[in-house]
Amino acid sequence: MRIAVAEGSEVEGMLARPADARALLVLAHGAGAPMRHVFLEELARRLASRRVATLRFAFPYAQRGGRTPDKPPVLMATVRAAVRAGASLASGLPLFAGGKSMGGRMTSQAMAEAPLPGVRGLVCVGFPLHPAGQPSTARAAHLAKVSVPMLFLQGTRDTLADLALLRPVVEPMPHATMHVVEGADHGFHVRKSSGRTDAEVLDELAEVTAAWIDQAVR
Repeated sequence: MRIAVAEGSEVEGMLARPADARALLVLAHGAGAPMRHVFLEELARRLASRRVATLRFAFPYAQRGGRTPDKPPVLMATVRAAVRAGASLASGLPLFAGGKSMGGRMTSQAMAEAPLPGVRGLVCVGFPLHPAGQPSTARAAHLAKVSVPMLFLQGTRDTLADLALLRPVVEPMPHATMHVVEGADHGFHVRKSSGRTDAEVLDELAEVTAAWIDQAVR
């Protein structure tokens, strides 16, 4: 499908909706991994098997085949356009939004600036708290302005999110939940020595997300 972002500007979208869907999650991609990246493909497939529909979409720079992300105002405008499209496709389903890494951060920033109409909660898959090797919490400053429930899925080996810094930000917020995946890096890969596979981690992410969405809509 095509999603209109501005006059004369469109991006590609991809809807995966099981017949018995119980919610729709608008899912943004990360800075270096487009919407058709295998991680998002597999996550969407697993969410569908748990009755959670997804609407993935491309940011304009990725649509053009570029590697350098657009400026935040463009990214957030694209998030808003995708949420509008999701709302029109949801047909009464509870609506959620979020994304992988940068996609999740841009979604939370958009929500902090002005509510995303109809969105009942945010899912941040690997929230990028800081650049690798540059620990900081500056990127999380806006989270205090988000009033809807938030789910953070984080790996213990994520070099873009020191959990010693992220936990003190998330845990005091009464509407925020963090689920930590032991041994996972920013891409949610785990070492063979962990005794787990990447597929098992994806199952865990989908299961936790589906259960959290169920709780959020009660």
